[in-house]
Amino acid sequence: MAVREMHASEVARNVIEKKELFILDVRNEADFSDWKIEGKKFKYYNIPYFELLDGIENIMGKIPENSQVLVVCAKEGSSIMVAEMLSEAGIDVAYLKGGMKAWSEYLEPVKVGKLKNGGELYQFVRLGKGCLSYMVVSNGEAAVIDATRMADKFVNFAQEIGVNITNVFDTHLHADHISGGRKIAELTGATYWLPSKDADEVVFEYEALDGDNEVLIGNSTIKIHALYSPGHTIGSTSFIVDDAYLLTGDILFIDSIGRPDLAGMAEDWVGDLRESLYTRYRDLSDELLVLPAHFMIIEELNTDGSVAEKLGALFTNNHGLNIEDESEFRRVVTENLPPQPNAYKEIRETNMGKITPDEEKQREMEIGPNRCAVK
Repeated sequence: MAVREMHASEVARNVIEKKELFILDVRNEADFSDWKIEGKKFKYYNIPYFELLDGIENIMGKIPENSQVLVVCAKEGSSIMVAEMLSEAGIDVAYLKGGMKAWSEYLEPVKVGKLKNGGELYQFVRLGKGCLSYMVVSNGEAAVIDATRMADKFVNFAQEIGVNITNVFDTHLHADHISGGRKIAELTGATYWLPSKDADEVVFEYEALDGDNEVLIGNSTIKIHALYSPGHTIGSTSFIVDDAYLLTGDILFIDSIGRPDLAGMAEDWVGDLRESLYTRYRDLSDELLVLPAHFMIIEELNTDGSVAEKLGALFTNNHGLNIEDESEFRRVVTENLPPQPNAYKEIRETNMGKITPDEEKQREMEIGPNRCAVK
């Protein structure tokens, strides 16, 4: 049997459509345990490729005979070698083109809804990293919100649907991934917006989000003035689009809430986090569709691949929104923090414009799962 390459886009369809796939991951055990391709019906076997250099006979009993097998490694080289050996043994096998690096960078665009006066709102799902970015499209114009560093993906998508990107926003200064916001603005001539309270150390020009902005995109208004929502960072800002969609950044997720410690300020910011979630958000309509900047687990994906839920449903089902005692909230938030994201200090400095790593270094800095939420 011939070995074929499977692109990240095909793996993404398997994830979204909840198809079965057997993944033979030939990275080191620690890398696999920390971060792998997640799928509702995926099955896995992990063995480092160097243990297979003398042959695959010892693992043949672990490989299903009547299932599509995908071999995965960091960059694809080792997976090609192992896939070829499996193919020679009669296994229907593919390898992941570009390896986990390609999976980390893949974006799946999903239309999450229409706007009242024409236009659409798209969510870009970064399945390998848990990042969620957005594009608001109206009357030939577009705004991009919380873009990942793969700026060309957003620029190309806008060109494909025939719109011009006029504004780019970051809800806060990100610490888990490198923002593509400034790059998109440079490529398109768009205005780049950043909360000024997160920008004390940035070394580039930006338009300040200070709590009283309303930005018109085509026929739709992104309302910002009432939604200063600190807690994850001191400048965290939520957006309401078209009086229907609430973009929460990293303050509120579908199954969890944001962590307040990525600038070393957990004890100081946990009170802000509670006020944003328990006071500011309580004043909003339960019918707003919450669109966060990250998801934590694959179960948060809806049937169309989107990550979204009504605010009212989250106030009922999200444990982080149902801790009535303030001291208990403080304890839960500060004592249930996951490990810091990989290279988060360098990522923050990159997003400030203080350092400019090359493309390969940026890829390395982002390797691993997102860790923006309280457990």
